[in-house]
Amino acid sequence: MNRLVSYTIIVLIALSILFSTLFVVDQRQYAIVFALGEVKQVISEPGLHFKLPPPFQNVIFLDKRILTLDTPEADRFITAEKKNILVDAFVKWRIVEPKLYFISFGGDERRAQDRMAQIVKAALNDEITKRTVREVISGERGKVMDAIRNKVADEARQIGGEIIDVRLKRVDYVEQINTSVYDRMKSERSRVANELRSTGSAESEKIRADADRQRTVILAEAYRDAESIRGEGDAKASQIYAQAFGQNPEFYKFYRSLEAYRASFRNRSDMLVVDPNSEFFRYFKGADAGSGKK
Repeated sequence: MNRLVSYTIIVLIALSILFSTLFVVDQRQYAIVFALGEVKQVISEPGLHFKLPPPFQNVIFLDKRILTLDTPEADRFITAEKKNILVDAFVKWRIVEPKLYFISFGGDERRAQDRMAQIVKAALNDEITKRTVREVISGERGKVMDAIRNKVADEARQIGGEIIDVRLKRVDYVEQINTSVYDRMKSERSRVANELRSTGSAESEKIRADADRQRTVILAEAYRDAESIRGEGDAKASQIYAQAFGQNPEFYKFYRSLEAYRASFRNRSDMLVVDPNSEFFRYFKGADAGSGKK
């Protein structure tokens, strides 16, 4: 019985020692094997691996995935115009040299995050102080992010990291100068609106004057053409009258007298006080009255 217990204890100790020499590396992790504080091996391939049992060798794991550095609050920077702005940025990065990263931070991710945040803030300050507010917000925002990414990438490489991307989430004025900026924007928009309104009024007067001129010209030309047509009509009428008078003068006189009678006695209430023997009633005296026979 004592021998069985002894064998059991020996087997358990052996299994414990065996399990302490085995470790599994996940595909999302790096494994660093070190002894007495010195790095002995860096394992990046996933699978089952062996090491010496503690305290001869120990293993720590580092994340191989893309990490995000996102500041909880926006930082204040000064532009080339000496104006304060708030910039909120985030960085995508990952560990590419585990040994250098471990030596730099001892595997402490918080220290690495703090160091990366300092690098990003310094790069932001260098780039924003060279540019105006407009350039940072819209004009050269892409160039600013590219320049920051290049600067941060160089320093991140020295601590075993790789920068994937740097983005500016928000760029805004500080609260103290928002009112003055909005007032300036409002006055600028009002000035543009007044200019457009003045330009529109001038164009309106120009169009109205041109329309009045064209109207006057059209009416004058129409009156000229009407008078010309009326003159041609009167000339043709006179020519027809003359031809008719030349063919039968007596009939022409009779016809004109009938027209005069029609115009004079158009209504029953019309009254004309004339001597019955006047020339006006010559064709009422008989068939031969128009010929002048007695």
